[in-house]
Amino acid sequence: MTNICFYELLEVEKSADKGTIKKAYRKMAMKYHPDKNPDDNEAEESFKAINEAYQVLSDDEKRGIYDRYGKEGLEGHGQGGGFSQGGGFEDLSSMFEEMFGGGGRRQSRTRKTYNYNLDTEIQVNLEFNEAVFGCKKTIKFGYKTACKSCKGTGAKGGKLSTCNTCQGQGQVHMRQGFMTFAQTCPNCAGSGQSVKDKCKDCHGAGYDEKKESFEVNIPEGVNSGNRIRVSSKGNIAPNGTRGDLYISIQVNEDKHFVRHDDDIYLEVPVFFTQIALGTTIKLPSLKGELELKIPANTKDKEQFTFRGEGVKSVNGYGKGNFVVQIKIQYPISVNEEQQELLEKLQDSFGIESKPYEDNFSGMFEKVKSWFS
Repeated sequence: MTNICFYELLEVEKSADKGTIKKAYRKMAMKYHPDKNPDDNEAEESFKAINEAYQVLSDDEKRGIYDRYGKEGLEGHGQGGGFSQGGGFEDLSSMFEEMFGGGGRRQSRTRKTYNYNLDTEIQVNLEFNEAVFGCKKTIKFGYKTACKSCKGTGAKGGKLSTCNTCQGQGQVHMRQGFMTFAQTCPNCAGSGQSVKDKCKDCHGAGYDEKKESFEVNIPEGVNSGNRIRVSSKGNIAPNGTRGDLYISIQVNEDKHFVRHDDDIYLEVPVFFTQIALGTTIKLPSLKGELELKIPANTKDKEQFTFRGEGVKSVNGYGKGNFVVQIKIQYPISVNEEQQELLEKLQDSFGIESKPYEDNFSGMFEKVKSWFS
């Protein structure tokens, strides 16, 4: 349920104003509230989903991010459970009054006759550099359009029958003690109508599948998990309304650069003699060369940070960092001349070259005393 478009969850158009969204939220919250649907896990999940949808769509900033990048784009923007400040207790209070006050008037509902979502999603794979710097991509995808013969219903001649389970009400009632509760009809999913004879043209699916392609600009800084919304490229309803297409981004890894959010990491192998003496080296970065001064006696896995040399934030929050991690390398083997030179170097440091001797001083006798 939570993967469905927030607008579809609340059954509103993408152009709906805040008043319409609030009205739709209250209506749906009343329908799926746990007190009205005891021991109904599906209703409970629906209630959580519409609450999450309202939190986003009632907040201008979150709604803008959602419209552009989808639900994944909201990570790190305070999105979570509970009621938003804009909706909160005023909405709950009014909702309880309508549910239990006895004075609420039942509102009519325009029922959906087609059985597919208008919004659709595809995955696009990008190379590392395409995601970092942005690119243009030709997108090939399939979408659904309502079957003309049955007008999207899946029923022969477009004629739906009244659901026998709920008698067209879209809800079934159950009695618990002296209370009567309503829940969504399991047979027609709340539409109040069902298919008696399947449409022969679409075999009861209610739609035909079409192919399309277009070119899209991938913005600089996208990463795996980001979604890009393309308006009016989704599935088409019987009345001609078209949903949106969401492009889910998947980025291939690079052989050398490692990306974490907007930061780039690069491991640099440095020979042990350079570490002992200190050195300055040139590094390949995202947009050219960087110069790194490595002080003498730098530790293995020590990191050096170049601020602002990482990836540009896709949400416009500046740039990440370029982080260099040192990897000390030692010779795999040495020849006789190198062996002799290393021994001379070892001897030249005297006692300093054998720090363990001073550290272990007296320990051998101590250990012996434990067993005497």
